[in-house]
Amino acid sequence: MADLSRLSFWRQLLAIVYDLFLVAPLLMANAFVLVAVFGPTESISKPAVPDWLIQITSLVVVTTFFVIFWHKSGQTLGMQAWRIKLVDDLGSPISFKQGYIRCAAACLSLVVFGLGYWWVLFHPQSRSWHDLISKTHLEIQPKKA
Repeated sequence: MADLSRLSFWRQLLAIVYDLFLVAPLLMANAFVLVAVFGPTESISKPAVPDWLIQITSLVVVTTFFVIFWHKSGQTLGMQAWRIKLVDDLGSPISFKQGYIRCAAACLSLVVFGLGYWWVLFHPQSRSWHDLISKTHLEIQPKKA
C-alpha cells in the first residue's frame, strides 16, 4: 500500500465538495424525470411524487454515479481535480461490489454524525470507515508535467 500520510483530511473534503457540484444537477434531473412521469404537485400537502420514491431514486442515481467513476478510473471529477485515486488494498481498480459496499459504508459513516469521515484524522494511514469496510484506500497521484 502507498504512503497515505500526505493525504490530508482537507484534500479529501474539498474533493467531496467539488463532487457535490456534480451530483446536484443529477439529483435535479432525477426530480425532473419523476415530475414528468407523475405530473406537477397541485398542493404542498399532497405531493404528486411520493417522498420515498424521490429518496430511493436519488440514492440509486448518486450511488451509480460514484460506483461507475470509481470502477472505471478510480476517480470522480472532484478526485481528479485534487489528484486523489481510489484503489483496492492491493493497488488495483476496485470492483463494482467494492464500490457498492463503499457507498453503503459511506452512508453509515455519515449517519453517525460523520464520525466515519472524521476517522481519517486518527487513523495512521488516513483511512475512513468506508475505506476499511470496503478494503479500499485513497492515494495521491503525482502532478502531471
